[in-house]
Amino acid sequence: MTYFSHALLAVPLLIMAFVVTTPAELPRGADVILLHGKIWTGEPYAGPGQKTAPGSFVEAVAAANGRILAVGDDEQIRMYIGPNTRVLDLQGRFAMPGFIDDHVHFVDGSFQLLEIDLKRTRDEQDFVQRIAEKAKSMKPGRWMLGGSWDEEAWPDARLPTRWMIDAVTPSNPVYLSRYDGHAGLANSLALKLAGISRDMRDPVGGVIVRDPKTGEPTGILKDAAQALVERVIPNPSREEFEDAVRAGLAEARRVGVTSVQDMNLGGNTPDGEFTGEIELLRRAEREGWLTCRFYELVPIVEWKRLAEAGLSEDMGSDFIQLGAVKGFADGSLGSRTAWMDAPYVDDPQNRGLPLPLMNPPSKMEAYVRDADRAHIQIAIHAIGTRANAEMLDIFARVGGDHPAAHRFRIEHAQHVRPEDFARFARLGVIASMQPYHAIDDGRWAEKRIGRERARWSYAWRSMLDAGAPLAFGTDWPVAPLNPLLGVYAAVTRATLDGKHPEGWFPEQKLTLDQALRAYTQGSAYAAFQEKDKGTIAPGKLADLIVLSDDLFAVPPEKIKDASVVMTIVGGKVVYEAR
Repeated sequence: MTYFSHALLAVPLLIMAFVVTTPAELPRGADVILLHGKIWTGEPYAGPGQKTAPGSFVEAVAAANGRILAVGDDEQIRMYIGPNTRVLDLQGRFAMPGFIDDHVHFVDGSFQLLEIDLKRTRDEQDFVQRIAEKAKSMKPGRWMLGGSWDEEAWPDARLPTRWMIDAVTPSNPVYLSRYDGHAGLANSLALKLAGISRDMRDPVGGVIVRDPKTGEPTGILKDAAQALVERVIPNPSREEFEDAVRAGLAEARRVGVTSVQDMNLGGNTPDGEFTGEIELLRRAEREGWLTCRFYELVPIVEWKRLAEAGLSEDMGSDFIQLGAVKGFADGSLGSRTAWMDAPYVDDPQNRGLPLPLMNPPSKMEAYVRDADRAHIQIAIHAIGTRANAEMLDIFARVGGDHPAAHRFRIEHAQHVRPEDFARFARLGVIASMQPYHAIDDGRWAEKRIGRERARWSYAWRSMLDAGAPLAFGTDWPVAPLNPLLGVYAAVTRATLDGKHPEGWFPEQKLTLDQALRAYTQGSAYAAFQEKDKGTIAPGKLADLIVLSDDLFAVPPEKIKDASVVMTIVGGKVVYEAR
């Protein structure tokens, strides 16, 4: 058997053999028909790493039993109207395949919708004030969680400390994540509950930030050090867990995300296990309120459990597939823990650090080799130049004569040496990237790594030009879940501070067609799902969205202002804008 055949056992894909049904064979007609639209199908699809062909446009689409029946002009599709067909008149509006977000932390993002959001704080005073207001509404003893703060957005760009917030949170332990998820702030009560003191040593792969004069922990914990606090945070109740997931599904519907590839690391679940999320999603599917499709990636250390579960007949459906494992090679640029070849410009003694699975790289290679031998897809978080290069080395050694067949993934692939783009292509390694990060991090990235390295950062165009498979997502809740913001970022590269209206390193911009393909077909390919998803074609899942604006007709800078008017999943309308 080929590798891909084996992969289908471990990653069940319910691919239907489809024969186009004629109207005469459909006495009840289609379930839903879209007429009078400008519908971008994404077809013909040239394939990953190939020169993309222009996406074709049609007027109408018919769907039945959750799949696309036919595409064409209004007259052709009207023949599928039956007594039970819902006919939707798009009135010339733009429609396209549903967005496939190839990298989310769905449960974390869902909980954050219900927790404190500090992403837009203007300065330290605003940060403290919002925390104080939240604390007033909380019962004593309950943890304050959430965060998504970014000190780089403040005038002095200094990291916050526990002493800033202790006075306004005397009765509540606090742990607030930095927006990139690679650092967080604990108040003194939380540090006490976690047993973190001046005498505690830094854990492997993590940093307890300390006051340079006293040696006291400031409350900032980076990467592996975050686990010291996270392990004492109570798991949510099952009711809280379901409330959060329902909120996340509502947000996905609102922004046109019909499928996600979920980095399920087991946190924020009632049992602390990645299986808790999968069980809830299965129940949601049975009960009929699951309105987004999930491809689950679980920790690479759990590969044996996935290998066993992957052969179970009920592990794959159109809505939930348990298909891959994920590991971490390094941290993040914002926290200066991304593993680089050269020192940080603003921290000359620091090159970042490999996280525990990558320390040493042979440890990571052993996990990759074992999971690959079990025909499980592998995705590794790598942000720094050194982390990306080391992972490409590992994939080259493990991949054998046909590395592209394995569809190895590097999540983020943010900072890459110029010579490594060709290696992504040659090895068929999927560059799983998040375009919004460029317009966010671009405000300060050059301060961290200098202009020359920044030139090859968030380099989607270089990836495509080299022939590498490219897939897009958000990294929600690190960035907003709204894919239109990511598309806007990909085609403009206009940083959020307004300082690069023509684009930060504009040579890395994509065309709109390329950006949409990365967010649909590219993400489908990244999960072995291109036969089921990513374009609007007979036989594929009927996942479509209708937008307020024709993305091909508005100026690129206006793409961010477009909104989703309707979301359709499996031929059912799951969201309509009011």
